[in-house]
Amino acid sequence: MPYKNKNSSSFKKARINEEISRELSEILRTVKDPRVSGSFISIVNVDTTPDLKYCKVRFSIYNGDEKEVSSGIKSAAGYIRRELSQRLNLRITPELTFIYDKSLEEGAHISAIIESLKKDKEK
Repeated sequence: MPYKNKNSSSFKKARINEEISRELSEILRTVKDPRVSGSFISIVNVDTTPDLKYCKVRFSIYNGDEKEVSSGIKSAAGYIRRELSQRLNLRITPELTFIYDKSLEEGAHISAIIESLKKDKEK
């Protein structure tokens, strides 16, 4: 029986997460719902369970209302999953859960505070 590396499953999961993230970025551009197509959506993180049945997708929005875009994505989840299953060669296509991620907004806000403090210090 060949030796199985313990990290091989985590490497496979990371590879699948990256592939799902890449494909979701492309699929979201094809969604015809005006709540989704009218805003720029970025996939921040994808986390798939080890059995590949469930997948949490964290996304951020650069222009658009968080609640509108979130509801648009959730209503298009069936289409997105079907497209994902056609593009990926997986035995099971994971069930997608979309979660809005505020970390980029919070980071921009913190950067703005630091910049304003630097300007105040220079005066």
